[in-house]
Amino acid sequence: MASDGLASPPLPGRDSLSLGPLSPTGSPVPGSTARSHPLSSKVTSVLSTSYADAEFRESLALLDERGISNSAETRRQLRLDVQKEVIDSNGKIIIEFGRVAEQLRRIGATIDRLNKSYQEMRGHITAAHESTTSILEEASSLMTQRRNIETKQQVLKAFREHFVLSDDEVASLTLTAEPVDDRFFAILSKAKRIRKDCEFLLGFESQTLGLEIMDQASKYLNQAFQKLYRWVQKEFKTLNLENPQINSSVRRAIRVLAERPSLFQNCLDFFAEAREQTLSDAFYLALTGTPASGGKDNAVKPIELVAHDPLRYTGDMLAWTHSAAVSEREALEILFISDGNEIAKGIQEGRENELWMLIADDADGPAEFDAVKALNELVDRDVSGAARILRQRVEQVIQTNEETILAYKLANLLGFYRFTFSKLLGDESLLLQSMANLELEALRQFRSLMRDHIATLEGEFQHTPSDLGPPEFLQDSLKQLTAIMKTYETSLTSEGDREADFEPILAESFDPFLAGCENMSKNIPAPSSSIFLVNCLLAAKNTMDPFTEFTQTRVALLQTAVDEHTAKLVESQYAFLRRESALDPIFAALTPLKDTEKDDVAKVATLDALQPEALGATSQNLDDFLPSAIMDAMENVKHLQDARLAREITEEAADRFCEDFEHIEGLLIEADELGAEGDEEQRRSFRALFPRTTGEIRVLLT
Repeated sequence: MASDGLASPPLPGRDSLSLGPLSPTGSPVPGSTARSHPLSSKVTSVLSTSYADAEFRESLALLDERGISNSAETRRQLRLDVQKEVIDSNGKIIIEFGRVAEQLRRIGATIDRLNKSYQEMRGHITAAHESTTSILEEASSLMTQRRNIETKQQVLKAFREHFVLSDDEVASLTLTAEPVDDRFFAILSKAKRIRKDCEFLLGFESQTLGLEIMDQASKYLNQAFQKLYRWVQKEFKTLNLENPQINSSVRRAIRVLAERPSLFQNCLDFFAEAREQTLSDAFYLALTGTPASGGKDNAVKPIELVAHDPLRYTGDMLAWTHSAAVSEREALEILFISDGNEIAKGIQEGRENELWMLIADDADGPAEFDAVKALNELVDRDVSGAARILRQRVEQVIQTNEETILAYKLANLLGFYRFTFSKLLGDESLLLQSMANLELEALRQFRSLMRDHIATLEGEFQHTPSDLGPPEFLQDSLKQLTAIMKTYETSLTSEGDREADFEPILAESFDPFLAGCENMSKNIPAPSSSIFLVNCLLAAKNTMDPFTEFTQTRVALLQTAVDEHTAKLVESQYAFLRRESALDPIFAALTPLKDTEKDDVAKVATLDALQPEALGATSQNLDDFLPSAIMDAMENVKHLQDARLAREITEEAADRFCEDFEHIEGLLIEADELGAEGDEEQRRSFRALFPRTTGEIRVLLT
C-alpha cells in the first residue's frame, strides 16, 4: 500500500493535507509553494522524510493497526478522523479536568474554612496565652523555687546528717544512764569526724557556722570522753584479769580513751593502784593464808608454814612474784596491745590535738609512745606492792642468816630472778632494782660472814699439820667453795662475764685461806714448805678443775704456783742425790770443765777431789748409796699427797744427776787418755779408782 501511494500522482497533495501528529516533519508547507511546484514539493517532502525515525515507524505501525487501506478517500478522511479523535480526546480531558476543577474548588473552600478556623483558634490561643502569661511565669518561678528548696532540703539533710548530732545521739553520747556499747562508739566516731570536717567549713568566707559546729562537737566529745573515763574506772574496779575472756568493750574503750592522754594516764594510774592493792592482798594471802580483810582461807597453803628453810622460803616468794608478774603481763597484753598499735596511734593523735602540743616546739615534744615499755611500767607498778612485802621479808631472811653458803645461795637465787625479771620487765623496772639491791645485800652478808669466819680461824693459821697436808680450815673452805661454785654454775650470768663475776667470790671465799697457808709455810723449813704448799695448791686446783668455765684463769695461776714449788722440790732432790752420793765435791770441781778442751782435761789430775785417796773414798760412798738412793730420795717427798708428782720430781732430779755424772765420766775418760801419752799407770788409776759408769747409775736410779 505504501508503494501504491508513492506511485500515484495525487499522493503528495494528500500528504500535504495530512500534516499533523502523524507527519514525519511536522512542518507545514506554504500553500503557494505547493500550488506552484506540487511535484517539487512532493519530491522534496519524500526526500526529506526520514524513514529511520522512530516516530515515523510508529505512525506507520498505527496505520497498520487501524487496517486503513491506501485509497484517496481514506487519505482524505484520515486527517479528519484523526482530528476528530483528537477533539474527542480533548473533550474527554476537558470533562475530566472539569471534575478536577470542581474538586479543587471544593478543596479550596475546605482550605478556606480551615484557614478561617485556624485564624479563629489562633486568636483564641493568643488571647488565652496573653491571659495566662503571668500565671505561667509565676508557676515557672514557683517551680524554680521548689527545685531550689528541694535542693536546699537535700543539702540541709545531708549537712545535718553529716555535721549535726540528733538528740538521741547526743543523749547516748553524754548521758551516763546510756550504756557504753557499739552505738556509743559509733556516735563518738561520728562526733570526731564532724569536728575534723569542720576544718573544711572554716575555709569559707563566713566561718561562724564552722566554729559553732566545732565548738558544739568539741563539747559533746569532751562529755563523751568524761563519760567513757568514768565508765572505764567503774569497769576496772570489777575487772578480773584472770578471766581470759576480757570484755571487748573495755579493750575498745581503752583504745579510744588513749586519744585523751591525760584521761588515759589517769585511768592507768587508777588501774595500777587497784591492781597493786589486789596483788598485795593476794601475796599476803599466799604468805600467811589469811586474807587482808581477816578470816582464814583453808584452801591456801601459806608459804611461811610450808617453806621450812630460808632458801626455799625466799624461792617460793620470788616464784610467786614472778608468776604474778607473768600473769599480769599476759592479761595486760590482751587488754592493751592485743590489737596492734591502736593505743599508740590514739595517744599520738591525742597529743597532736592537745592545745599545749599545738603551741609547743617540736624539739620539746614527748617521745613516741612505746607500747611495750608502757606495758612493762604498768606491770611493774601493779606488782610494786607485792614487791615491797617481798623486799621486807627477804631482807629479814638475809639479816637473820648466819650461814655463809646459804648467804651466797640467796645472792645467787636473787641474781637468777634479777636476770629473769630483766627479760620480763626491762632494765628500768623498780622490781628489778629491788632484786639488784637485795642481791647486793646478800653478797655483803656473804662477805661479812666469810670475814667473820676467817677471823675465827686466825689461831689455826699458826699450826701446820704434821703430814704437811692441807689444813682443816683449807679443806672446809674448799668444801664451801665447791658448794658455791656448784651454785654459781647454775646461774644465768652471761658467758663472757662469768669468770670476771666470780673473781670477787674467790677473793672472799678462797684467797684468805690460801694466804693463810702461804704464811704457815714461811715457818717451815724447805723442802717441807714447798711440799706443804704443793699439797694445798693441788687440793685447791683439783677443787676448781670441774668448773674451769669460770675458774680457768685461777686454775692456771694455781698450776703456775705448783710448777714453781715443784721446781724447788726437784732442786732439793737433786741436791740430796749429790750430797748423799758424796759426789758433790767432784761435781762442783768438774762441772765448769769441758771434756773437749785439753787444758780443762789436763786440770783433772791436779784437782784435790780427784786425788786417789779422795776418789777412792767417794767411789766407796757412791757404791754404798746407790742401792737405796731412790727409796731415800722418795722418803724426802713422802708427804706429797700426789704420789705421781713425787715420783716425777724424783725422776727429774735423778735425770739431772745422771747427766752430771755422764759429764764427769767423760772428763775422767779424757783424762785417762791424755795421761796415756805419758804414763800408762796414771791412765788406769782413774778407771780403777772410780769404775762406775753412767749406764749403771741410770739403772740403779730408776
